[in-house]
Amino acid sequence: MAIPQHTIDQILDRTDIVDVIGQFVKLKKTGRTYSGCCPFHQEKSPSFHVYRDKQYFHCFGCQANGNAIRFLMDIGSRNFIEVMKDLSSQTGIELPKDNFDSNKLKYKREAQKPKAPAESAQTAQPTPAQAKTAPAAGEQQPAFEHDPFAEFQPQDDAFYGNDPFAAFDQPAAFEQAQPDGNLYDLLENIAQFYAHQLPHSKTAQQYFKQRGLSAETIAYWRLGYAPEDWQHLEKAFPQDIEGLKLLGLIRTSDSGRDFDLLRDRVIFPIRDPKGRVVGFGGRALNDEIKPKYINSPDSEVFHKNQLLYGLYEGRKQKAQDWLMVEGYMDVIALQQYGIAGAVATLGTASNTEHLNILFKQNNRITIAFDGDAAGQKAARRTLEIALPLLNDGRELKFFVLPNDHDPDSLIRREGIENFRRLLDTAPLLSEFVFAHLTQNFDVTKPEGKSQVMGELKQLTELLPKTGSYRYLLQQYFREKLGFSRKWQPQVNNDASLSFSTKIDAEEYVIAILINHPYLYIHFEPLRALISSDLLLFNILNIFNTIFDDLPDDPELSRYYVLGACSAYHHELQHILENANISDYTSSPEQADKLAADFSVKLQYECLQQKIKSKKFSSLAEMRNLKQKIYEISKKRSLTLLDE
Repeated sequence: MAIPQHTIDQILDRTDIVDVIGQFVKLKKTGRTYSGCCPFHQEKSPSFHVYRDKQYFHCFGCQANGNAIRFLMDIGSRNFIEVMKDLSSQTGIELPKDNFDSNKLKYKREAQKPKAPAESAQTAQPTPAQAKTAPAAGEQQPAFEHDPFAEFQPQDDAFYGNDPFAAFDQPAAFEQAQPDGNLYDLLENIAQFYAHQLPHSKTAQQYFKQRGLSAETIAYWRLGYAPEDWQHLEKAFPQDIEGLKLLGLIRTSDSGRDFDLLRDRVIFPIRDPKGRVVGFGGRALNDEIKPKYINSPDSEVFHKNQLLYGLYEGRKQKAQDWLMVEGYMDVIALQQYGIAGAVATLGTASNTEHLNILFKQNNRITIAFDGDAAGQKAARRTLEIALPLLNDGRELKFFVLPNDHDPDSLIRREGIENFRRLLDTAPLLSEFVFAHLTQNFDVTKPEGKSQVMGELKQLTELLPKTGSYRYLLQQYFREKLGFSRKWQPQVNNDASLSFSTKIDAEEYVIAILINHPYLYIHFEPLRALISSDLLLFNILNIFNTIFDDLPDDPELSRYYVLGACSAYHHELQHILENANISDYTSSPEQADKLAADFSVKLQYECLQQKIKSKKFSSLAEMRNLKQKIYEISKKRSLTLLDE
């Protein structure tokens, strides 16, 4: 049984991991986590922690970790399907039935109808050699000297006779009809059919030429053309009418007459993450025809809200940075200029599913918008959708395009190097939100500042309550508006690897915590790893006790922490005097990244020390430690790549 990822995610969203693990382990709430003795190895003091907000468990003794599914598989030695069936019944989310999905892909093919001799004679077509002779009187030659589509016109291809349906009209094309058709196979055949029609339309060829597409680009994206004929698909695929209707590519009029959905349009095949053709987008060649773009309707294999155009191609090219743009041609043009990772929605507004798809590719994504009023409105709507998804570590940037420009035209005007620079310097979410909110108010006056903070509060309420970003954003706004000291503009990208010679790394972390208390969630794993004789160990234990009670106001939260840590005020005074972390926190995103980098760095060092000490309770613990070191090493490598 194949279970789609979105079904697994739905089940996990409705599963409370504390309730699941609580059936097997006696858990006690400690600060913002639940702890108990690990069920996977023998221990006397609890090192097993469950995080309800992250739906995640981790043992700092044997390094066992995972979600609710992993826990149930390990604790009961059960396979994935067995666990998913149990969770499915508990959450009420139905799993796909065995063979159900494959049956949905099938359709009944019709028998081949023999043609009458007279009809065959009337539809006889010239041979490929005859088709290559000089054009008839009045027929125009291509408008350009070198035909970029020449490579798509092999001499022996029956598609290139005068009748684009000739190859499909011959009984030899279907020597033996299959009793059942498959929608994926049919879609692939249709994509090939549309691609073969492109050389028959000079208007379609001219459209792609005007957009600057090369023959290689056209072939890579499998672009094509849908003929004007109202029944061209029925003629090309006479045995597959049922499948064509299931895909919505054939419609029925009020009078009962069937007609093709896409006619006289350039065609953009749409592929799913596995590279299978699942639908088509069609653009009218006459701008007066409305709608300009038509997409295949949703079907058993095509769900617009769960797909992004260009995702498969970007992953194939191992794209690191991902940019969401408006349309198909933007994606194609960017790829042709060497910018992989551009995607577009399929004629729908961006939604939560689209953003989650991109965040699974990379924690940093950029969204492009037009600079006009409509673009600003779309940006605000996307912002409200994205905010609940911004868990710690995720970063969102906004690339605002100049008026009357799309990515393709902007590259032509600025050149690829300037375009990359503009893209790289696109404002972070914090900068974009500040500019967006302050443009409508006079922030030189108290009333204007108050209105901005009121608007900000509404937005930050959408952010995850368990993360640090919402509090960092509030602090950033307060300081930008002059409520407290200013954020320093200097940014040192090597902050996670260098610090003052007067303090060590552990003390630098303490300085970060005092200035930004809500960043504690990054450093919480260190509690189980660092030595108990360090000051950081004591500070982290205090934070674990007070974290749930921290005031929402960033300024008040700092005073609250200083009061709770008053027993160490002499040590803290020395640290705060010598660790100028404001040099490295010019934005909420920078502060969050700094904390994450330091946490990973210190976890790695602590685990390495434990490996060197050779103090293991079992061979399994040693293996788990090495696995954990390997995972953290990968995180450190990604961090260095990001710099």
